[in-house]
Amino acid sequence: MLDPRVKRLAEILVDQCTEVSKGETVHILSYSELAKPLLVEIYRRLLQRDAGEIITDVRFEETRELLLREASDERLAMFPNLKMHLAEHTDVYIQILASVNTRHLSGFDPARVARWRSSDARVRAHLTDNTRWVVTLYPTPGAAQDAEMSTAEYEDFVYGAVDQDWEQLARSQARLKELLDAGSEVVIRGEDTDLTMRVDGRTFISADGKLNMPDGEVFTGPVENTVEGHIAFNYPAIYPAFGGREVEGVHLWFEDGRVAKATATKGEDYLLALLDMDGGSGYVGELGLGNNYRIDRFIKNILFDEKIGGTVHVALGRGYPQTGSKNESGLHWDMIKDLRDGGEIYLDGTLIQKDGQWVY
Repeated sequence: MLDPRVKRLAEILVDQCTEVSKGETVHILSYSELAKPLLVEIYRRLLQRDAGEIITDVRFEETRELLLREASDERLAMFPNLKMHLAEHTDVYIQILASVNTRHLSGFDPARVARWRSSDARVRAHLTDNTRWVVTLYPTPGAAQDAEMSTAEYEDFVYGAVDQDWEQLARSQARLKELLDAGSEVVIRGEDTDLTMRVDGRTFISADGKLNMPDGEVFTGPVENTVEGHIAFNYPAIYPAFGGREVEGVHLWFEDGRVAKATATKGEDYLLALLDMDGGSGYVGELGLGNNYRIDRFIKNILFDEKIGGTVHVALGRGYPQTGSKNESGLHWDMIKDLRDGGEIYLDGTLIQKDGQWVY
């Protein structure tokens, strides 16, 4: 029997997040066959809304592993013309994360993974910049293991974070966005952290139930050459696009906006390799402020973890043009700092968050 929460999630994705209209072309991508129940319900809902062409796209972990193991360097770097053609003719893009094995790419050479990821960076950029898109997660046993929960407990956690009053969250974040848009300088302080950046001329985006599901953050792209100081991240930095390898104890120092020094207690070589991916990978493309207080624990999934209420995340690499960011890169790697125990955020010298709670 279908879990009614799956049907509810499909309705949220189609009706609220992407607001699909009659005749629109929709591309649904699932990263494994495990998400079939959700994919089918999304398809059903799209038919009910009289969508146009619907592309269902299921990919397999085994084919990605074969590509990275056996393809030549030239093949890895080949530009995906067919993917770009599809992206250029897509109105709505719905991506479902549903890993069988969340670490299935972690044993591959980071340089090869970087070459492969860079090959379709333009496709990903086109989708995020030119379609109405949403990313969600279908709970799987492998992801539940990462979160150190039973599958049933994990399902309750996931669906509990999804099905909430998004209109109320939107109202509260609209006030926060108004405050931040009027500011010029953000300072983040906490344990082993004192980081400053300029945000004047940039736009803060309130992510309130449209692009991610679950959602709950306010983010921008800081002025590229203004990030100064250092930041130590509490949680492992996990880049899911590169197989979910964990880098622990990351500490970054910035000068003139670029990472001048980077250390990690585990996976430092991997960290340095990704920082050297391209000319933009050492700059900050995004500053995000987590604001979903229903997500109260780290589960090793960035879709949820970056929204934890009372945290900030800094993404190295590509920024979002709609924020004003000019940074381009094949990398977009979110790293999370928990401010709930002694952290502070200042805007133009005024304290606006303390111990993870807003005080403005």
